[in-house]
Amino acid sequence: MNKPDGQDTADRLSAIVANSLDTQAKTQDLARQAYQSRTQFHRLFRIVVEETPGAMRRRLLLERAAYQLAHTGMSVTDVALDANYGSLEAFTRAFRKAFRISPSLYRRMRDPHFHLPAFNKIHFFAPGSSTKGGRDMDLFDRFAGNDSWHTRHLLEYAATLTEEQLDRPLPTVIELLPWRESNKTLRQLLENIIFTKEVWTAALSGVDMDMNGPPKSQRSPQALLQRLEKTDAELHRILSDIRNRSAWDDTFVDALCEPAETFTFGGVFAHIMTFNAHRRLMALDALRQLGVQTEGFGDPMEYEERVAPWNQRIALKMP
Repeated sequence: MNKPDGQDTADRLSAIVANSLDTQAKTQDLARQAYQSRTQFHRLFRIVVEETPGAMRRRLLLERAAYQLAHTGMSVTDVALDANYGSLEAFTRAFRKAFRISPSLYRRMRDPHFHLPAFNKIHFFAPGSSTKGGRDMDLFDRFAGNDSWHTRHLLEYAATLTEEQLDRPLPTVIELLPWRESNKTLRQLLENIIFTKEVWTAALSGVDMDMNGPPKSQRSPQALLQRLEKTDAELHRILSDIRNRSAWDDTFVDALCEPAETFTFGGVFAHIMTFNAHRRLMALDALRQLGVQTEGFGDPMEYEERVAPWNQRIALKMP
């Protein structure tokens, strides 16, 4: 299957930067390899790779330096020079800022983790790594991606049903949640999956919203799908930034609660995934009881096998 044009462009531009780690190349030198002006190269790179070429190159060099410190016998000074730093002092400052530890202490700790936060998931990989390229996927990607992927499938299944089927009382209702939430019909189940994300997106963004939810005209499977796409885009943007900053334990004030409450970002993400998984499985059972032929169980391993976005990778290995 051919890659989208944007992915081909991202791969090509990223490879130019990755292949420059053993040179003294500057941005204008990289731009010439892409047959573009410095301004054009910088602008396009930032759009498709979601990082500037200079920032990506510095990060990859530091990731390579961390690997060298932990896995080779190179002196710290040689590692610093290999990372294109003019002095050991400058390298130490940059390394400490990135990894929050000095190069010498990092070496003694033998920390196997040498990837820095990166929204585009493009990283340096060590020689002999079983990983075939530079885009990794962590647990956040798997949980958040699976939740969105399975919810979309549920809504697509629901779109084949009649209004009467969507609003037909379910024969069995499992109420496990400590708050009042009506899950007596399939439509209500699906609405609660989307509304939960909308509420937390508003809370994380610090904006107000109507806690009564949208009118029934916005609760058809097609309308719910549109709402899902909108809230997912913003929620994933917020949570991806938190993940990239390793800020899961940081707190925020949820002003939508009465009275306002303080939560950790990680706690909120785990909360959304846990209770939406419960709702999704109830909705899946409801669809089957209504005669819909569904596939799978919403298992993250199904998502990993069928979608596997982390298999589309860019090779960034040491020579």
